[in-house]
Amino acid sequence: MRIEVFTIFPDLVSSFASESLLGKAQVNGLLDVRCHDLREHTTDVHRTVDDAPFGGGAGMVLKPEPVVAAIEAADPPRPLFLLGPGGDTLDQDLARSLAASGGFSLLCGRYEGVDQRVVDHWCDGELSIGDYVLAGGEVAAMVVLEAVGRLVPGVMGNDTSATEESFSSGLLEYPQYTRPAEFRGHEVPDVLRSGDHGRVGRWRHAVALARTARARPDLFAHRPLDAEDRTVLGEFGLLDEVERLLA
Repeated sequence: MRIEVFTIFPDLVSSFASESLLGKAQVNGLLDVRCHDLREHTTDVHRTVDDAPFGGGAGMVLKPEPVVAAIEAADPPRPLFLLGPGGDTLDQDLARSLAASGGFSLLCGRYEGVDQRVVDHWCDGELSIGDYVLAGGEVAAMVVLEAVGRLVPGVMGNDTSATEESFSSGLLEYPQYTRPAEFRGHEVPDVLRSGDHGRVGRWRHAVALARTARARPDLFAHRPLDAEDRTVLGEFGLLDEVERLLA
């Protein structure tokens, strides 16, 4: 899978993408992250990528010439998304969709933004990571790379990991424990040491439901409790609490 990133700070993004899972995925040929420096496509001695906005106002705007020249030179995989506040907000469903797409590209805005002609005629849409302001799109690009790259088949090694984590089933993930079984008076729940894998699975589902009801009850607007949910919650004494939280 190929992802191309257009930015004035290519080393910032490429360094991030060379570490951990993303780095291993690139070494193993599962992921190809290419970063393009917009300054390499300037024509003046100062390598200028920005200019003052028409109509006045604070800040500077990325010029269309270096951005379009970089895009045309790379002929990147489509869609090409501008990272900005006007697009679809990245969530787990969108990350899965992008991971299955075969490739896409990202344009990192800076300063007050990118000349609108680039957005209108060379980008295929916008992509947001949330309703807040960043100094530039590079951190947003890293978020997209991490969220999407880890879902590319083979990247995580055990692909079932992605099906059990938070938001994959519309719920927060169940809590995790490891050795020792007792730490400073706090013990791992008995069910996890029982060897009964069926009961462990039911407990994990029940506590994921309860955790979601406590911390993110809004998620139940998209997946109301069903009969199976109520059964496992009742088995572990959590049904009354969850129903009260969701009432």
